[in-house]
Amino acid sequence: MKFLVFKKETFIFFLAVGIMLAAISAWFVLKAGDATVFNQQSEDGIREIHMITAEFKTTMKNGKQLEAYRWDPGTISIEKGEKVQLYISGINGEQHPFHIEGTDIKGVVKKGEETMIPLQFNKEGTYRLICETHSNREHNGPMIAYIVVN
Repeated sequence: MKFLVFKKETFIFFLAVGIMLAAISAWFVLKAGDATVFNQQSEDGIREIHMITAEFKTTMKNGKQLEAYRWDPGTISIEKGEKVQLYISGINGEQHPFHIEGTDIKGVVKKGEETMIPLQFNKEGTYRLICETHSNREHNGPMIAYIVVN
């Protein structure tokens, strides 16, 4: 009767390799269904970018409340000539009337709703998405996002 004999070091080596292979396999299986939310392609080949309205609020020691509103993400990048659909979900604030500087694009983002803005820039540069309600510090702003066109 023959027995297969391993040295302790050989057994530990094979055990470590087996654990690593199992971990790598589990990682691939768990990541298989993931999709990047901020960089999705629609069926038309038009990229979708998702943004939200965000509010930061705090109370000072004297009881005074401070608020600040922001677009999140605050900066998005697109290629010159690329077709993009920018979806903005209204999370905080009743409404955010906005315009994109240097364009004729205007609209309103309402709380609990999603606003879709088709974008295509033929000129490189940085375009500001400005909330007209929160345009400066006195109005809990400035609520500005940057659209960088390369």
